[in-house]
Amino acid sequence: MNEQLSIGSIISNGLSYGFKNILNLLGAIVLWVLTIWIPYLNIGTTIGLIGLVVHMSKGEPFSPTVIFDAKYRKNFGEFFLLCGFMWMGIYFASMLLIIPGIVLQVAWGQSLYLFLDKGIKPLSALRKSNDITYGKKWSIFLGEFILMAIVGIIFVIVVAIFSKIPFLSGLFTFIGIIFIIAIAMGVKAYIYSVLSKDVEPETETV
Repeated sequence: MNEQLSIGSIISNGLSYGFKNILNLLGAIVLWVLTIWIPYLNIGTTIGLIGLVVHMSKGEPFSPTVIFDAKYRKNFGEFFLLCGFMWMGIYFASMLLIIPGIVLQVAWGQSLYLFLDKGIKPLSALRKSNDITYGKKWSIFLGEFILMAIVGIIFVIVVAIFSKIPFLSGLFTFIGIIFIIAIAMGVKAYIYSVLSKDVEPETETV
């Protein structure tokens, strides 16, 4: 039986997952920035960054260089097709009203990880993501929103404190951005770890 997602568990475990992996995430982000100008390779490393959420969700140790794994370049056409379906749907839902756009974003929020982890095809990944988030959407939204709001406020305060010192201001801004990215990925990893426990692979993973 899956662990029950709650706002409190999302916040506490999101922080835990993020802190535990922050150094490897830092390394992966630096490698991604350094190689973003290399055609084709940059597609794989971008997908690889998203794939780190899957590694984190399983508690798997990973090296920053895992973003160069060839598996992330294997089916990038389907990956971007899935991204296109997602963002077109979310965009049009948001054009109607803000709330439907938010709901759809949460409903489909697990689809990229299901594709990378379970090998589920794009349209099936969207449907499966909607299924596993059923009844949990507002807990997911509020947990992520509250956690990132807290982290964002802390970031603004710290940067403001050191804003008068150029070197420290830039250093803490950089550290803060990495910290925010790590926490954002950590919370997504925790949510995926809970929701994906009973999902069976559909095909060979990418």
